Formats: sequence, C-alpha cells, structure tokens
Amino acid sequence: MSFFTGRRQSEDISESEQQSSSHIGFDTVLSASTVLEGTLKSKGNIRLDGTFSGKLDITGNVLVGETAEIDADIEARNISIAGKVRGNVIGNKVQLLKTGHIWGDIQANSLTTEDGAFIDGKIAMNLKPPVEETLADLDDTIANIETELDKTEPNLGDDLEDDADVDEDEAE
Repeated sequence: MSFFTGRRQSEDISESEQQSSSHIGFDTVLSASTVLEGTLKSKGNIRLDGTFSGKLDITGNVLVGETAEIDADIEARNISIAGKVRGNVIGNKVQLLKTGHIWGDIQANSLTTEDGAFIDGKIAMNLKPPVEETLADLDDTIANIETELDKTEPNLGDDLEDDADVDEDEAE
C-alpha cells in the first residue's frame, strides 16, 4: 500500500528527469547521508532517509525510510514509517512497516502495522475528521433539513419573506 500516488506517470517524465530523481512522488527528500536540525515546513510530500531532529510542519504525506532516525513529532496527512521515530505521530492514515520503530504515541483514523514493527507508546484511534469534511457534512445536513421542511411546511419560507417585507415597510 502506498500513499504517494497521483504524481506524473513515468511516460510523462523526460529521461533526464528519471535519471536525476529516483524519488518520484516526493517534493522534498532528506537523503540517508544528511543530518538536519531545526524546523522543516512543507505543503508537499516528504521522504526522510537521514537524521532529523526538531519540528516537522508537513501538510502533505511523510515517508520515513529504513535508514531514517527522526527525533521529532510528525503530524501529516498520511505517514508511512520504515525507520526510527522518537516522537508522537499524528495523521489520517499511519502505516508502520516491519522495519519501523516508534517511541511515542500514535493518533490516527487508520493504523496499519506489519509483523516485526515496534511501538512503545499509546494508540488513539478515530480522531475527529478534518474541518473540511465536517463542514461538508454540515452543509449536507442543512440541505436535508431544508428539504424536509419544504415537504412538511411548503409555505414556511414564504411567511418568513413576508415578515421581512413588513419589517422593511415599518422601518421606512
């Protein structure tokens, strides 16, 4: 299972781009030979194969590779972990691969673990849905209520409009 789909297909990518980037689907890659401390912010997909400590502020997806050693909380849309993470992990979908290790709490709507994965922390499932989904559900609920009101009280809206006209006439 992979969270990193939806990018250009290989036939759409020039040969030079294919040779220069072995990490198709990622906007940012922290290679295995890289050590980074600080704050890493991105709206895109991130692959971490090196050593990182600090703060991750990611709105896309995160892949923690087998060689990665992360000392930070990870909050992202979807998170796949094959390396070592010391910190809390929060995401819609969290995938812990067989080589993955987490020393920290996990909060997710969906959690997948492979045999051999290691977790030392608490797991909390069924987080509140993202605000966009909640607002969409609220719009649907309001539309359903309005439809039901129209069926039971078809002239209710007309009465309210008439009252508004009367109020405007009185104001003049």
